Amino acid sequence: MSVLCWGRGAAGLRRALQPCGCPGLLAKEGTLGGVCGPRRSSSASPQEQDQDRRKDWGHVELLEVLQARVRQLQAESVSEVVVNRVDVARLPERGSGDGGLQPPRKVQRGAKGASPVPHSGWAETLEKDKRIQRMCMQQLEENLQVQVQSQSKEFKVLPKRLQVEPRLLSKQLAVFLAPESSWKEQLPRVLQEAPRKLSLDVGRAPSTQAQLSGQQQKLLAFFKCCLLTDHLPLAHHLLVTHHSQRQKQKLLTLDMYNTVMLGWARQVEGRATVLRSFCVKRGRSLPLSTALAGSHQCLPCSSSGAGLLPHRCLEQMSQEGLKLQALFTAVPLSEEEQATVLKAVHKVKPTFSLPPRPLPEVNTSKLLRAVYAKDGPVSYPKLHLPLKTLQSLFEKQLCVELASKVCVVSVEKPALPSKEVMHARKTLQTLRDHWEKALCRVLRETKNHLEGEVHKGRFSLYPFLCLLDEREVVRMLLQVLQALPAQGESFTTLARELSARTFSRHVVQRQRLSGQVQALETYYRKYLHLLACDTKVPNPCLPRQYWEELGAPEALREQPWPLPVQMELGKQLAEMLVQATRMPSSLDNPHGSSRLVPVLYHVYSFRNVQQIGVLKPHPAYVQLLETAAEPTLTFEAVDVPMLCPPLPWTSPHTGAFLLSPTKLMRTVEGATQHQELLETCPPTALHGALDALTQLGNCAWRVNGRVLDLVLQLFQAKGCPKLGVPAPASEAPRPAEAHLPHSAAPARKAELRRELARCQKVAREMHSLRAEALYRFSLAQHLRDRVFWLPHNMDFRGRTYPCPPHFNHLGSDVARALLEFAQGRPLGPHGLDWLKIHLVNLTGFKKREPLRNRLAFAEEVMDDILDSADQPMTGRKWWMGAEEPWQTLACCMEVANAVRSSDPAAYVSHLPVHQDGSCNGLQHYAALGRDSVGAASVNLEPSDVPQDVYSGVAAQVEVFRRQDAQRGTRVAQMLEGFITRKVVKQTVMTVVYGVTHYGGRLQIEKRLRELTDFPQEFVWEASHYLVRQVFKSLQEMFSGTRAIQHWLTESARLISHMGSVVEWVTPLGIPIIQPYRLDLKVKQVRGGIQSITYTYNGDISQKPNTRKQKNGFPPNFIHSLDSSHMMLTALHCYRKGLTFVSVHDCYWTHAADVAVMNQVCREQFVRLHSEPILEDLSQFLVSRFCPNPRPRKLSQCLEASQLKATLQAVPKPGAFDLERVKHSTYFFS
Repeated sequence: MSVLCWGRGAAGLRRALQPCGCPGLLAKEGTLGGVCGPRRSSSASPQEQDQDRRKDWGHVELLEVLQARVRQLQAESVSEVVVNRVDVARLPERGSGDGGLQPPRKVQRGAKGASPVPHSGWAETLEKDKRIQRMCMQQLEENLQVQVQSQSKEFKVLPKRLQVEPRLLSKQLAVFLAPESSWKEQLPRVLQEAPRKLSLDVGRAPSTQAQLSGQQQKLLAFFKCCLLTDHLPLAHHLLVTHHSQRQKQKLLTLDMYNTVMLGWARQVEGRATVLRSFCVKRGRSLPLSTALAGSHQCLPCSSSGAGLLPHRCLEQMSQEGLKLQALFTAVPLSEEEQATVLKAVHKVKPTFSLPPRPLPEVNTSKLLRAVYAKDGPVSYPKLHLPLKTLQSLFEKQLCVELASKVCVVSVEKPALPSKEVMHARKTLQTLRDHWEKALCRVLRETKNHLEGEVHKGRFSLYPFLCLLDEREVVRMLLQVLQALPAQGESFTTLARELSARTFSRHVVQRQRLSGQVQALETYYRKYLHLLACDTKVPNPCLPRQYWEELGAPEALREQPWPLPVQMELGKQLAEMLVQATRMPSSLDNPHGSSRLVPVLYHVYSFRNVQQIGVLKPHPAYVQLLETAAEPTLTFEAVDVPMLCPPLPWTSPHTGAFLLSPTKLMRTVEGATQHQELLETCPPTALHGALDALTQLGNCAWRVNGRVLDLVLQLFQAKGCPKLGVPAPASEAPRPAEAHLPHSAAPARKAELRRELARCQKVAREMHSLRAEALYRFSLAQHLRDRVFWLPHNMDFRGRTYPCPPHFNHLGSDVARALLEFAQGRPLGPHGLDWLKIHLVNLTGFKKREPLRNRLAFAEEVMDDILDSADQPMTGRKWWMGAEEPWQTLACCMEVANAVRSSDPAAYVSHLPVHQDGSCNGLQHYAALGRDSVGAASVNLEPSDVPQDVYSGVAAQVEVFRRQDAQRGTRVAQMLEGFITRKVVKQTVMTVVYGVTHYGGRLQIEKRLRELTDFPQEFVWEASHYLVRQVFKSLQEMFSGTRAIQHWLTESARLISHMGSVVEWVTPLGIPIIQPYRLDLKVKQVRGGIQSITYTYNGDISQKPNTRKQKNGFPPNFIHSLDSSHMMLTALHCYRKGLTFVSVHDCYWTHAADVAVMNQVCREQFVRLHSEPILEDLSQFLVSRFCPNPRPRKLSQCLEASQLKATLQAVPKPGAFDLERVKHSTYFFS
């Protein structure tokens, strides 16, 4: 493509050749070097060369004059110029004296062989007249534009000519075409050579988005966006402008050329052969799917000679090794596109038929073999709702996502409709009407300005601002303004939010316009037959398998915009919001004052030690909002639970919400390597993760109304921080003295400043907690008496999370208490006992007692349980003393209902019952190392009473303390009586996840400061002492664990030192890569309100962060194992018909099914760790990071050999028998 450029004109794609105006140097014969091609030496003398140049210049000037006249005639009346009328330079004969470009010897005007026209001075006169005319026209256009802008409120840029026609700028290509041969005949031959040149560039060019520079990512996104907004000529113009400038040309990639090519092929019939030939010929230098996409777009694009063009395209495809069947399998086609391509193919090959649909592939992993077995008994669960109800819920969810937002009634105490309130609401509505008009005007002005930037050959955000309707953009901006907190929002955070909302709305709109919504509706209605309680399917299977059997078309792949584009677009939108929103300086008399002040102010603030820009609303605007007390909150559709079952996950980019884009794997901002790994790994490798996420999302939920009523009662009063209900900002502490006299001592003033800063910090924290609770409780009230679902995805380690952020079961105690299963299950013979045990577990009173003692304790306190259920706020309030008070109260109510029913076994319970792992990270370490001592400490070994590892570590630390106290160590003597389970618990729990001595010391310091009896002056010294003793105790109790941790840490250190980031594959086949690289601070657009600086982790060329890589590998690897265990448990529970959800290592199900879930949980843990996990990891790391030796420097050879030796030195396992886990009662309890 380096030989092609696109010229100026408005009549479509005409073919024109432009020889160079000065002599050039030829490339080697038969190659296309372009303007930067290799040069040949000349054997002519300098004098001869100078004479030839002067002689040639005359012919060149004449040719330029004739070409100018051709363009002038075409602009006036001619729609197309026949290329053969203007000859081009001949290929110089071998051995010629001048290796430069020779001008043409003949100019054909009518008959071939016309005599050449001698050079004269009229060419200069004509050129001068043309220059004067251009200057006059330019001046006239500028004057007209000024007049239009002064008379019209809506500014419009005068139409400008874009470079949208192909012309050849390459000297070598121009001379390569012989004058006696036809352009149409010679061009395919020339282009046949082009891919060879381009393929060499491809080998050196970036292959993935992560390898592109920020400017290249922005350009590629610009070209793709122009295709979506029907601004292809604009994209073409920018491509030409960059191609014509040597420095900018380096930014262009094959994907950019191909994007514009495909745009023309889709839109225009009978376009130049250049497009078709190039799309097909690029098969050698582009990925197969890209080349095929170009081929299928070019096949049917000609109405004249319909049979000839497909025949040529298919011939070229055959020559390039592209199979015809791949047009329909390797390229995602809509039904309309498929029919069009098939029609074109039938004109050449009438007997061709579509390839049969391939049989669905099945995961062959040893761990998942039983999940996908066809011969074993299965009882997949059904939802409790009939088909018609589910279809109605689907329609509601579809409307929500098409609207992209949800309006929810706030649960804040409603304001009385006083005169003041009504006046404030009316004023606010008037201001919003003005802001809407102002934003529309500013948006148009901004778009016109940015379009002008593209006309000047510069990248701009113009097509991105054209993706959505102006009214939609304005409504989105006003929605953000309404939700802006009183203390303001970081300018960078606001920019990210605006960009994300724009992208989400664009994806939904594109699906609506493409007809995908109708297709989704058809297939989803069929899919509901698998889930509805009153329908049956012939072959019960997993949801993903059933969706694939339906043949549903794959959703549109909409790649997120590059981070530089996101930040620049968000910044532009935020600046428009600041510019357009203004209000009267006095709201009391808005009509009497003409002075307007900004609603948003940009200020700088310090957070931690970093200075950041903040957008703060005007205090008068904040006061107006508070007075108006509007009763609604607005949420994005993806922030609210779904009203119907989520789409099954079928690929890394398809699943969860119906229309809104959702990532399968959450990643750090700007990172793309995770998605690329998922896209390139075999589809069957992800089946386990996809099916587990689908199963978790298919769990139906409902709100616990009784608990919600009590929570709202406290929330609308003054809150209750002790019970997890935040207090309003009015309850924030205030300094005792607001002002001090000037005569006050400096120390007193400094103390007051510190007190004021502390109060402000507490007030900000209270406001944040209050806002979070307001969102959660408002959504709970909105979903009361409804059934809803929580779609799931996972992080880069494989850990699963619900997508809606504000209201889910991963929240706090009060959030979990508000949720219960929508589908109930009779308690059965043992369900009530499990409810009672669960109640005692929530209180935290009997953690070290066996199950029978916990059950007996529940009977002892049954009066308190019933009193809590009947009189939670006025009775003895026993439930408030529990560790998890709200969940305890919910369980008290469920137990009370069950024991008071006529038949407790038949009572239908909706309450989830939890089974928690006993320090699950250490459990995985002990199983990996077959560590008998460690296994007994974390309940892998069967025992009559639960083993408490935290108490065990505290006891071991106490032994060390006594020994040191006897030696006279002062700090050990001071700690006598203060070493408890609570002091060491957090450090023990997090050491398995990579906590350092420094982090552990801070944790212990915090616990010691909570002890009022401990002398506070010794806290720092005591925390230093205790963290050393805790690590020493763990070393003795878990020797195998520490050996594995050390091996993982050292492996990661060496891998990152070699310049790579750590990767591995989980036992279920999920590819994992640690995203920790050295942060690159990128300054976005300079000027405007501020220059945005953000951390960018997406460039894979950045060096890995060695510290984070080595510290993160052990905990991340263990997290990938606990997620594998959870997914295996979820899939087998689903196969047995259980309702199952999890909060990482805490598994939830109905009380009646706890025994079955416990059995499955233990079996899958044993099966998981029966695999050679560490040996497989070692083999993978060696194959990935220790390739065959190459000639290197001595230091590199030594590092490589050390790395290989370390990776192969897998810690030897102990003698613990994993089968004993199946009989351990307290493994999960």
